Parts: sequence; C-alpha cells; structure tokens
Amino acid sequence: MSDARPDTAVIVPAKDEARRIGATVTAALAIPGVDLVVVVDDGSSDATGRVARSAGARVLRHSRNRGKAAAMESGAEAVRLLDEDGSRHLLFLDADLGETAGKAAPLIEPVRAGSADMTIATFANRVKLGGHGFVVRLSREGIRRACGWQATQPLNGQRCLTRAAFEAARPLARGFGVETGLTIDLIRDGFRVVEVEVDMSHRATGTDWHAQVHRARQFRDVALALATREPAVTTLRTLLSGPR
Repeated sequence: MSDARPDTAVIVPAKDEARRIGATVTAALAIPGVDLVVVVDDGSSDATGRVARSAGARVLRHSRNRGKAAAMESGAEAVRLLDEDGSRHLLFLDADLGETAGKAAPLIEPVRAGSADMTIATFANRVKLGGHGFVVRLSREGIRRACGWQATQPLNGQRCLTRAAFEAARPLARGFGVETGLTIDLIRDGFRVVEVEVDMSHRATGTDWHAQVHRARQFRDVALALATREPAVTTLRTLLSGPR
C-alpha cells in the first residue's frame, strides 16, 4: 500500500445517481493520497446527496440542475475553502463509476510527480455505447483543429488537474462541453496534458428516448465550446458535411 500523503481531493458531479454514488465515494476514498471527496448534487430528485454523505463524502447541493461544468466549479470552490494550504490536486470522477473509481490512482501520479498539469483517462475496457460516436468525433476533430492535439477519448470526464491548471481554464465551457474546452484551453496556454490508461468503466448510455436527448445536449454543448475557440467553424462544417 502506498504511503502517499493526502494531496488530492476528488470531486464528483452527480445527478440522480443514488444507486451508484455510494460505491463510487467509498472506492474514491480508498485511493492513496485522497482524504476528501466532494459530491456536488446537481439538482437530484432522488437520494443521491444522502447516500453520498453516508458513504463519507462532503456534499454540496444545487437546488436546480445547473449542468456538469457548474457542478465542477462548485466542487473546486468547496475544496479551496476546505484546503488549509491550497495545494490539493483536483481529481474529477463521474458518479456512476462504482467500485472502479478506486482504479483512478494512475491519473494522479503524473500530476503528483510534476510531469503533467492535467491527465485524461482512457478506459482500457471500453463500454459499447448506444450512439454512433458523432459527438466524440466532433470533439476529437475540434480539439485537433483548435490546438493540434489528438485525443483518444476526448469526452472522458476522469481527469486530474493541478489547482493552477484548473484556475487557468476558468470559466469552464458550459455543460457537457467542459472536457472539450478544458483540453483546448490548457494546451493552448502551454499546460502539459497527458492521457493515462486506466482499468475503469461506467454505465453505458442506452438507445432510448432519454439517451437520445442526452446525446443531443452533449452535441449542443460541445458545439458551443468549439464555437468560441477558432477554427471551430471549419470543424463544424467539415463534420456536418459527412465523411470525405
């Protein structure tokens, strides 16, 4: 077992994740170097906040759903207020990881060692998604055109950042565009971004009506993030015109 001193806080944006959030929090608290998990209950209608608190998390609640980016910013501000010396790294994890959240330690290591300012997870065992990958393609191509970096899983929300990197990226791109915006902004500003393979997994998005609405929102938010980061217009036109 690692003797890493506590230097990392986990932030978990969550909406209606009562079934999985307890296991996610328990596993995150077992990661070496983590002694604080902040769950941001983003307007849940179930017992997400209560379950998270029972599992050992500090819980903030948005009275209404404000979106992923707002939840990330609220969580980071809570860590700042709780952090005595302001030096904690910020590890963002999705609420539906369950016990696989405990496999996030490799994301922290390059940041802790000073060899990366932000790490992005790539899942070794990818879950087959119900969609057609259009939003992923939009984000990947947009990142490449905007800053010349080729992302493997550009929408992966499992990321570890230094506090300095997080503050440099604010204000975050809205909603589900946050990952795309984070990557572009930090690389453009000269921060070091590294992908790290991890043995983690989360619930796959299905193919029902709710899943299709979710993907539409993802597309909207990623497109908006790109629209404020040139050369996004060319990217959108290329993708909307179909394969070349």
